[in-house]
Amino acid sequence: MTATIRDARPEDEARWRELWAAYLTFYDVTVDADITDQTWRRIFDPGSAIGMRVAEIDGRMVGFALFLTHEGTWIRGRDCYLEDLFVDPDARGRGVGRALMDDLVALCRAKGWSRLYWHTSEKNKTARALYDSYVESDGHIRYRISF
Repeated sequence: MTATIRDARPEDEARWRELWAAYLTFYDVTVDADITDQTWRRIFDPGSAIGMRVAEIDGRMVGFALFLTHEGTWIRGRDCYLEDLFVDPDARGRGVGRALMDDLVALCRAKGWSRLYWHTSEKNKTARALYDSYVESDGHIRYRISF
């Protein structure tokens, strides 16, 4: 079975929320309900830089990629930051993550965006194996201050 990748649609909300909850559980994090609500609204807000592509198999959403674009100081175009990529555990091993990544690479090229970048947990060996097949780590270490 091949995954079909497409833009998110408003009718995807219930299934996305199921997958989003599973994604947050996977990373053992909690996000306030109002932030989840806001994220969903931003996906469809033309003024927002956030977008989402979804993967379907047999008409059922089995994964998503949330990304945002922004200007950069080292480039002429826009950067695309892949913030969240998740595949339903029942659909893993079927090429869904790769299909989402390939789609995002193609989208970046089609839109003329300069770069695609992301980060993942160093403990997420499955995701790292996928990502390493695209490019080697650039050696940068992330620092974060939360307020």
